[in-house]
Amino acid sequence: MIGSGLQQRVELLLKEAFEKRPDLFPISLKVGSDQSIRIIIDGDNGVSLQDCMEISRAVEHQLDREEFDFSLEVSSAGATAPLDLPRQYHKHLGRILEVKTEALEVKGTLESVGAHEIVLSWKAREPKPIGKGKHTVRKEEVIPFSEIEKAKVVLKF
Repeated sequence: MIGSGLQQRVELLLKEAFEKRPDLFPISLKVGSDQSIRIIIDGDNGVSLQDCMEISRAVEHQLDREEFDFSLEVSSAGATAPLDLPRQYHKHLGRILEVKTEALEVKGTLESVGAHEIVLSWKAREPKPIGKGKHTVRKEEVIPFSEIEKAKVVLKF
C-alpha cells in the first residue's frame, strides 16, 4: 500500500512541477515495489540536464525520507526512444521518421502534425505510366495517431 501512496504523491508533485514548466511534459512514471521512482520526461524544445535536475528537485525536496525510503531517477526520452505522445512529433518536423501501423510500414519526412494525424512524404521509384523504365515520384501518407503502433526518428550519422 505504501507504493500506491508514494505513486499518488509523486504524480501530484509532477503535476505542480510541469505547471511551472509548460514546455516540459511527462512520458512515463514508474514506482517500483522497492520505492524506486523512475520518471522519463520530454520537452517541446528538447530536454537538458538542467531540466532533469529541476524536475528531480521538485519531487525529491517535497518527499519526506522518514515516510518514504525512495530512490529517484529523472531522464529524458532519448533520441532513439519511440514517440509515444502526439505532442512529441512537433519538434521533429522536417526529420525522417519510421512509422509502423497495422497496414503499413513507412519511412518518410514528417511534413506536418495535425490535431489527429501526421503527414509523411518520401520519394519512390515506380514504373512509368507509359513506356519503359522508372521515374521518381513523391509519395505522401496521412497517418492518424490512433493507427500508429510505433514511430521513431531515424538518426543520420
